[in-house]
Amino acid sequence: MTIPKVLTIAGSDTSGGAGIQADLKTFQELNVYGMTALTCVVTMDPQLWSHNVTPMSAELLESQLDTVLNGIGVTSAKTGMLSTVEIIDAVARKIEERPLKHFVVDPVMVCKGENEVLNPDTAEAMLEKLVPKATVVTPNLFEASQLAKTAPIRTIEDMKAAAVKIHETGAQYVIIKGGVKLLHEKAVDLIYDGQEFELLESERIETNYIHGAGCTFSAAITAELAKGADVRTAVKNAKAFVTAAIRHGFPINSFVGPTLHAAQRLYRD
Repeated sequence: MTIPKVLTIAGSDTSGGAGIQADLKTFQELNVYGMTALTCVVTMDPQLWSHNVTPMSAELLESQLDTVLNGIGVTSAKTGMLSTVEIIDAVARKIEERPLKHFVVDPVMVCKGENEVLNPDTAEAMLEKLVPKATVVTPNLFEASQLAKTAPIRTIEDMKAAAVKIHETGAQYVIIKGGVKLLHEKAVDLIYDGQEFELLESERIETNYIHGAGCTFSAAITAELAKGADVRTAVKNAKAFVTAAIRHGFPINSFVGPTLHAAQRLYRD
């Protein structure tokens, strides 16, 4: 029996809904073997649910990457929260040493519920050193505006303009996630390959239980690519996976509710 091997280079969400925890749950559901390189640990104040991010050292991250990339090998890999420029530099060096068949960059810049970029310098470093190596980059509206250096994105035309600018930096495919701030009646994601735009529409699900949805989406793309899907098929399968996960999201305390990663397996709706 062979199973595709995939890697997530991301932060640990102590609450379990996002980050490496979400990635591993997604990998398991989609029948790929998940491995990890931890970039930081995110903890929350139990009373206020404000976030505290503690980065790993770049040296420790490089040791983790050596373990997986040189000691085992992977079919595809993804990034999540990369909280310092030094960590981004370390990831870029290792990817250059061991080029990947598929590399998915999820440019996480804020924790859910927070409004400010964790480290403003990381957006520029990501744009310069990781996005050009990406098979797929998956920003949300805020992240896309940061990478494209545009005003806040509110319309599909805004999404298209940002996608063009991000693609020009070297990513093969740009996937911009519409989210709740997009002025549209449906949940819309945009695919751009440098030539064609494609809109993926699904029902807009009214829920607050979306913690980890972006991580889950990018992890699902990574898994599908590892299994041999082309990019557009991988994105469409991932959208179906995360839509089911959002539809069956649930609360874990009075502050937050994650998506249900097993939803597509458990429910057929």
